[in-house]
Amino acid sequence: CHKFDVTGGNLLNPFFLPVGVISYFTRLFHPAVIPSQVVWKHAQYEPLYHMLSDPEAYVFTCINQTAEQQELEDEQRRLCDIQPFLPVLRLVAREGDRVKKLINSQISLLIGKGLHEFDSMQDPEVNDFRTKMCQFCEERAAKRQQLSWAAWMEYNFPLQLEPMAKAEVAACTRGGKLFVYGWERSTDPSSFTFQIAPDEFPITLMSYAIKKQATVFRHETMESPEDYTLQVNGKYEYLYGNYPLYQFQYIRSCLHRGLTPHLTMVHSSTIIAMRDEQINCIANTPKMSPKPPPLPKKKVKGHGSFVNGSNPRGLTVFSYFFSPQLVVQAGLFHGNEMLCKMVSSSEVNVCSEPVWKQRLDFDINICDLPRMARLCFALYAVIEKAKKARSTKKKSKKAVSKDCPIAWVNVMLFDYKDQLKTGECCLHMWSSFPDEKGELLNPMGTVQCNPNTESAASLVICFPNVASHPVYYPSFDKPFGLRLSPLYALFCDSHEQKLQLKEILERRSHTELYEHEKDLVWKMRYDIRDQYPQALAKLLIITKWNKHEDVAQMISLLQTWPELPVLNALELLDFSFPDRYVGSFAINSLKKLTDNELFQYLLQLVQVLKYESYLDCELTKFLLDRALSNRKIGHFLFWHLRSEMHVPAVALRFGLILEAYCRGSTHHIKVLMKQGEALNKMKALNDFVKVSSQKATKPQTKEMMHVCMKQETYLEALSHLQSPLNPSIILAEVCVDQCTFMDSKMKPLWIVFNNEETSGGGVGIIFKNGDDLRQDMLTLQMIQLMDVLWKQEGLDLRMTPYGCLSTGDKTGLIEVVMHSDTIANIQLNKSNMVATAAFNKDALLNWLKSKNPGDALEQAIEEFTLSCAGYCVATYVLGIGDRHSDNIMIRETGQLFHIDFGHFLGNFKTKFGINRERVPFILTYDFVHVIQQGKTNNNEKFERFRGYCEKAYMILRRHGLLFLHLFALMKAAGLPELSCSKDIQYLKDSLALGKTDEEALKHFRLKFNEALRESWKTKVNWLAHNVSKDNRQ
Repeated sequence: CHKFDVTGGNLLNPFFLPVGVISYFTRLFHPAVIPSQVVWKHAQYEPLYHMLSDPEAYVFTCINQTAEQQELEDEQRRLCDIQPFLPVLRLVAREGDRVKKLINSQISLLIGKGLHEFDSMQDPEVNDFRTKMCQFCEERAAKRQQLSWAAWMEYNFPLQLEPMAKAEVAACTRGGKLFVYGWERSTDPSSFTFQIAPDEFPITLMSYAIKKQATVFRHETMESPEDYTLQVNGKYEYLYGNYPLYQFQYIRSCLHRGLTPHLTMVHSSTIIAMRDEQINCIANTPKMSPKPPPLPKKKVKGHGSFVNGSNPRGLTVFSYFFSPQLVVQAGLFHGNEMLCKMVSSSEVNVCSEPVWKQRLDFDINICDLPRMARLCFALYAVIEKAKKARSTKKKSKKAVSKDCPIAWVNVMLFDYKDQLKTGECCLHMWSSFPDEKGELLNPMGTVQCNPNTESAASLVICFPNVASHPVYYPSFDKPFGLRLSPLYALFCDSHEQKLQLKEILERRSHTELYEHEKDLVWKMRYDIRDQYPQALAKLLIITKWNKHEDVAQMISLLQTWPELPVLNALELLDFSFPDRYVGSFAINSLKKLTDNELFQYLLQLVQVLKYESYLDCELTKFLLDRALSNRKIGHFLFWHLRSEMHVPAVALRFGLILEAYCRGSTHHIKVLMKQGEALNKMKALNDFVKVSSQKATKPQTKEMMHVCMKQETYLEALSHLQSPLNPSIILAEVCVDQCTFMDSKMKPLWIVFNNEETSGGGVGIIFKNGDDLRQDMLTLQMIQLMDVLWKQEGLDLRMTPYGCLSTGDKTGLIEVVMHSDTIANIQLNKSNMVATAAFNKDALLNWLKSKNPGDALEQAIEEFTLSCAGYCVATYVLGIGDRHSDNIMIRETGQLFHIDFGHFLGNFKTKFGINRERVPFILTYDFVHVIQQGKTNNNEKFERFRGYCEKAYMILRRHGLLFLHLFALMKAAGLPELSCSKDIQYLKDSLALGKTDEEALKHFRLKFNEALRESWKTKVNWLAHNVSKDNRQ
């Protein structure tokens, strides 16, 4: 028994020993770690001590906040971090594999869900998936242990290369420009500087260094450059491989900023030692707070032979209606397609345990059920509301019925082993919310039942026994017993039909086909395979998935279909294509993605996991395989999954994938837990600031914040970790005196880290708690993709897609772009009055002059011109709203960039029903003033800027379908401003995808002229913004 008595700063510690003796001792409160060695030291003076084994034979246990017994394998954790439900610790004899238990404990803490919860489910699908994925991941980990040091570097420190156009590569090669490198060696303090052509490879630079060192120190023998690699000073970033130096992001960044690159030559023995340490590493568990206790659950009982629904919380809303009745609606779906007509139960009166005892028959044969058919239910109330007649003379009332959704649930007809389900099944439902379409069923929703079983409405159904033996869906080897042959060869399609097919498949519009057009597409499906394979999605859409003959023909045809380009394969991951053979085909087409390309689409691929009907799927294995082959991908896969573990509908699936990844990367656990520990401390600090700022002034709160951060526990947690935003960046030491918090409602923390080995100064991170960063993350991903596409065409618009990462429920991090300021601050600092600041056209140019004296100004203006063009096009295409002078910033080098993307896809802010943003994008006359270098008649510079905009727009148009597919896949995320096809229609309109190139360019030019002509309206908005918010605080 361990009781906490903190009177006088001490802890009174009574421990219940395994021999039945209580030992007491007192110690200081601050260390507060689990002291098994100290307990044993005191126990030697107690009776029966000789009956105790060595301390290693015992382990502390407690009851945790989730009412489970927890073994505390890591004795370095503080009691205040463990937070047992009651202040009782018990020593028990250790059982089982200690290493295995320690890893399980670490994984549970890391993913925010105890692994015992998976065990207690006793679900065969969960157990089979865990066994299969554990074996898969451990096999990958074993293969990784056999990698050479150079191959291991590709996994652990993947290259960070700039996308480049072929013409740009040729230009860099021809230029032969020399630049200087700062140089050090990790094995000795000597350092050198070199001049080298930018098109040389890293190995050439290393050979120069080895030769120079041999000359300076008169070495008789020279080492081989193949035994070395180059590390960026102060970062986990390396330069290696057969790539020219100018293609590495670090080198390009130094060139643009006029900085000298600083590199260290690292011997292969150092890399091998790091690899061996990783192989032999079992992470020491950092301190990490367990999840808070669950809210009390309301108990609801239910019984019924067919349907039982209960939702006691929802009944009170019907008190002002007449005669509410409960109805169950059911439908069979394959993706978005309804397989047959919906059916509904009879109406029953509202009560705590409604019972229907009714058979629901669907108009479809069992043999026609597709493999991925799902049965969708909705529980709703039919409410008759009294409504007065229009005539005041008549006193009669007429009833108006209204369907009020209560709950929904989905279930697959076949289990994960292909067997048709039979017998009784209890489905715990999800609460419904009325949508704009008034749909009751939710086929896109999860097929997982609500885990909150005690408070959720439950629906008891009974699947019929259709045969005396189990019924399985046939395998593809002999689909439905049909022998398929290419009968299409017996028929000759007319030239007219081929032309008609070509016209259908090449239509710019995405309207639904007429029935005769669908028949033609299906008839000519083999022609599509041979001549238009990229139109597979259109063929799948018109396939009749409720006809087993057509399904068999389609699956057979798919086996001979050519591999698709990545663009078309991404489209097949949409919910509209649930068939497992289609999914497997799409994943096979995606396997050719490079790691950089996969990283670019990782956010969407994680969201698509929500569409999967079973735990074991090709997409899950694909993502795990790539994550275990590239640590950067593994890092971001972990955080994309971990950030949604609070969502009940995906917690099981995401938790199991996280467990599998951790078992395949046990060395990564320590790094990730260190990041989790830092995030926990940031959240605690943010909560403290929110409370303190209500009672004290900002300077007082800031001072208290610094006092808190200077505690040993905070300094330890916030130092020496890899940045979650970019794992190659080392956050060495937190600079407490430079840390502050922002004035917005959620009081985001502004935390600055120092790294003495880097020449670029401090690293800033904004911690937000209370704001959903997923939309910002998506917008910045799209801006980064645009930047890549432009660079591949030889157009570098100097974009700043800063880092942004959601790490939990309305929690996340944002990268601080150092040495930059908002336009509002720049204008206000150059003006005497807030009211006139927005109209001071010289403020931006004067600020750039002060930061870039002499010849540097021309380069700064060029940076401004390029970046302004990029963000004009990006914000227009993405429909980014709420643009004002506080969320447009400029770097001291001249680069303009936008922040805070709370509104996009044309969801603009309104005031009193009036659209506040009436321009396509922000292009004010003070921007033009900078572009024209302060000269009113400098039309040449402005026309060059216009040319940049037009070229950037046309490049994005050529990749329009990629943006459509990526946004369509993100509908699974449930973002408020990306929930339906109407939101994606904005992209089609802004990119003018239904028009020719000439029409689209004309369309953009009209928008460009409109933005310039109406820029005075932007100024008025900025004036109102400045007046309402004092930016000088």
